[in-house]
Amino acid sequence: MNYFVFGTNNKKSAIAFYDALFDGHDINRIYSEGRMTLWAGDDFLFGIAEPYDGNPASNGNGTMLGFNVGSSDAVENLYHKAIALGGVDEGEPGLRSGRFSAYFRDLDSNKICLFE
Repeated sequence: MNYFVFGTNNKKSAIAFYDALFDGHDINRIYSEGRMTLWAGDDFLFGIAEPYDGNPASNGNGTMLGFNVGSSDAVENLYHKAIALGGVDEGEPGLRSGRFSAYFRDLDSNKICLFE
């Protein structure tokens, strides 16, 4: 996989959420125009977009995006930052399936896993 895009119903709030969440990590906003904004990591792109068809964005039940953030400290930091920014807890940081991870939902209820 080289990119993933979540739909949003409030682009301004979503951009502010992800700019703040990724601040201080190696994930940087590289594009923001029209209905889409993109951030880039070392080997992937992540984006938010207003749906092309003009219908409201919705999150998928059972759909989840995972970010390998490189360390348990980064998992802890990003998880707590996401919650402080208005994200919703879906699983506090801890060891799962042999990997340190945490889960939250963003402002549009998209589920994200952070892991090392």
